[in-house]
Amino acid sequence: MTGNEGEHLFRLARDRSAAGRRALVAAVGDLLFERQEELTDRERTLMTEILRRLIHEVEMEVREALAQRLAREPSAPHELIVLLANDRIEVAHPILLHSEVLDDEDLVEIIHHRTLEHQLAIAMRREVSERVADALVERGDVGVIKALLENPQARLSEAALAYLVEESRRVDTYQNPLLHRPELSPELARRMYGWVSTALRRHIIERFRIDPRTLDRHLAVTSAMLARNAEAQPNAAERLAAELDAANAITPALLVDTLRQGEVALFQALFARLTGLPLLLVRRLVFEPAGEGLAIACRAAGIDASSFTSIFVLSRKARHDSALAPGELTRLIGFFSKIRPEHALRLLENWHRGSGRLEPIAVSDDVPHHGR
Repeated sequence: MTGNEGEHLFRLARDRSAAGRRALVAAVGDLLFERQEELTDRERTLMTEILRRLIHEVEMEVREALAQRLAREPSAPHELIVLLANDRIEVAHPILLHSEVLDDEDLVEIIHHRTLEHQLAIAMRREVSERVADALVERGDVGVIKALLENPQARLSEAALAYLVEESRRVDTYQNPLLHRPELSPELARRMYGWVSTALRRHIIERFRIDPRTLDRHLAVTSAMLARNAEAQPNAAERLAAELDAANAITPALLVDTLRQGEVALFQALFARLTGLPLLLVRRLVFEPAGEGLAIACRAAGIDASSFTSIFVLSRKARHDSALAPGELTRLIGFFSKIRPEHALRLLENWHRGSGRLEPIAVSDDVPHHGR
């Protein structure tokens, strides 16, 4: 930076008028982003600090212009980008949409503390990581989630997809974008077959090469089974579970379908048969708020992550407690994935011997103790 440029900046800094503030921001921006290679580290730090201090002293139009200028600048100062990203959406939008300077931690913090408009801009970014997508899904806004599902560059975790598949029964605007997601597994698509339109059923059959007779037969068997249980005596669920267990017919898909139909008693009886746990303990696991006991039991039974996610979400709805706290689903899926199957089996054996008591025991080196 030359002496004349320094003198010019000094004169502008003494001008406290709105016009002077605008001129100073423009001059510093020119130096920092058009001639940054000529600046020393000390001068670059000084320019950044001047902009940071001035950012809230200038009109929104100036901040908008600065944000537009910095949004596609990969060497823009991180602190300044975060400041603009947390500004009003008119300022923040280009930064949230385009800036590569923002990391996952910055984006998750903005998702949790800024507006729906901020969330929507993040959902439309050129790249969205699984961690950021999980945070958007957990906030639960339908418009934001739909934008996320329609973003081909967003990466969705297996847990997020399983959760949204269950939600698509209630929110039909999720159905079409979900069924076009590249990560969607045939198993998750099969679950949606029972409630999507005829056109989307055809899409499921064609994309996943599933025999429609197999899908229709599965729906018929599930419906007939649930009908047998619908108006029966209290012990009918246990009797039906025993019949299905004897026929080796208790599968993760059946457990999910049973819960989805609201047949909580039958689900509990089936889960008790599958895990060998007392029915009383299964009822405690299903209604445990944290979901860790349910995670351990599912892991021991060989249930996959997406089926476990569906079981957890549907069990929450069964007790009329479907709202997810920020980070809750991500935390629980992380817990589930860290559980070693052999340790989960040891826990189940321990619980069975305890006749319904949840005794604490180490699950793995990375998973905290679980107990009551």
